[in-house]
Amino acid sequence: MLLSRKRERFRRRTARSAEHAATALDARLPVMAGARALLRKAFPDHWSFLLGELALYSFVILLVTGVYLTLFFKPSMAELVYHGSYQPLHGVRMSEAYASTLDISFDVRGGLLLRQIHHWAALLFVSAIGVHLLRIFFTGAFRRPREVNWVIGVTLFLLALLEGFAGYSLPDDLLSGTGLRTAEGIVLAIPLVGTYLQMFLFGGEFPGQDIVPRLYTVHILLVPGALLALITVHLILVVYLKHTQWAARGRTNRNVVGPPLFPHYTAKSVGLLLMVFGVLGVLAAIGQINPVWMYGPYRPDQASTDAQPDWYVGFLEGAIRLMPGVETRLWGHTLSWNPLLPAVVLPGVLFMVLYAYPFFERWLTGDRGEHHLCDRPRNRPVRTGLGAAAVTSYAVMLAAGGQDVIAYSFHLSVDFLVYVFRTLFFVLPVVAFWVTKRVCLGLQAHEEELLTEGEETGFVRQGVAGGFEQGRREVAAGRRYTALVRDVPAPLPVGEAAGRAGWLRALLSNWYYTDRVRLPAPPDERPAAAVVSNRPPERESSAD
Repeated sequence: MLLSRKRERFRRRTARSAEHAATALDARLPVMAGARALLRKAFPDHWSFLLGELALYSFVILLVTGVYLTLFFKPSMAELVYHGSYQPLHGVRMSEAYASTLDISFDVRGGLLLRQIHHWAALLFVSAIGVHLLRIFFTGAFRRPREVNWVIGVTLFLLALLEGFAGYSLPDDLLSGTGLRTAEGIVLAIPLVGTYLQMFLFGGEFPGQDIVPRLYTVHILLVPGALLALITVHLILVVYLKHTQWAARGRTNRNVVGPPLFPHYTAKSVGLLLMVFGVLGVLAAIGQINPVWMYGPYRPDQASTDAQPDWYVGFLEGAIRLMPGVETRLWGHTLSWNPLLPAVVLPGVLFMVLYAYPFFERWLTGDRGEHHLCDRPRNRPVRTGLGAAAVTSYAVMLAAGGQDVIAYSFHLSVDFLVYVFRTLFFVLPVVAFWVTKRVCLGLQAHEEELLTEGEETGFVRQGVAGGFEQGRREVAAGRRYTALVRDVPAPLPVGEAAGRAGWLRALLSNWYYTDRVRLPAPPDERPAAAVVSNRPPERESSAD
């Protein structure tokens, strides 16, 4: 009894103190009005919306662990003789960068654990951004008014790749040095300016003395600052533009249905942060990653046959291995198509397509309206098929980046694997597109069957004539609503197109949106007109 009274007095005293502190803060910084609206902001309750938070929290862990590691790392390529704790390398000449990495791993308390947490968090950061972008692409969440946020997300992905490569290269071990040698070859393949860029980056002939200090500055200052700024803008736009959400009863283009930011979503988000940190901690404790002491210090005259980069740049390695070694002599200069095409042109085209896609689809449809409801991937079979084809191409290039390891493990010829992967690079994406499109149309046809005939009950009854009939019941209202809410643009008429650009636009529009399964429903049952509130001003979109 006494304990409960003391607890109640403590609770009232704490509440009064918090109220006084909030009043004093609001008198000096008028933030309460904005904070009140922010704390009551609704967040959709679906697991796919947590992918962006995975990237955010892995970035927080990267910052925390990275600050600790910078206290002990020495970004210098000056040579010394190692006399540290790792006996197999005792007396070996190496750079100060490599020696300090060994010291962090073996002499700094908790250094190896934090190194591995940092590395695992970097892999999670890049992968979370990539999967988050895929979620946005497949659900159409890049459409107006979120085109700028899509551009920011693609830029974040590009910066994350650069940040990961810079951090991966800092230890100056044999594996990362081999990656830097590859990067130097890519830079040299750029016509006209390649040599100048190489001298600027490396400060002289490879490996030079400046690349590690410069990468260190990029890794701990320039790119993290840009990432932090873009993440901040990205989150501000998410709050300002409101979240997208999946179509369901009560969810329209004019509202957001979900728990408020505080306390419900805050508790879930903080729990996710702690889970991410815990999983990364356990993974770093039991899963060895980047054991630089096993590779040894970098020497230009040595290389490992099974040297593989981290997965996020593995596709470049695979593309370089698949490209034939073709050269062209022009005006006294040699143009090396490998690595120019696979390592410069290919990623450049990839990111140009990613940046331009929202604007391309808007041009294709003529849709100027706002969209706050997510597309179901099955309702956009061509877009979904293109995404599946791109992921398949990436997977083939990633596997090709380890063709020497595959050849050694399965006793196969490297030349044979090269031809196999070259064939798969051109065949598999086409197959993936066709299969994915057919699956999407098949899912639409299945929903059409459910809406027409009802869903199966699992019971079979015998009629008066002796025949057997399968029992069916009407589809639930919520599922019927979700199936019927489709905001799919009608294809542009080819005959009314003016000029070559208009004809091409109409042709592409028909390729994108002609194939679909019409869902049966009377006009009063088609809720898309009430849900999709912002229509394109030029023409109406079909919501069948």
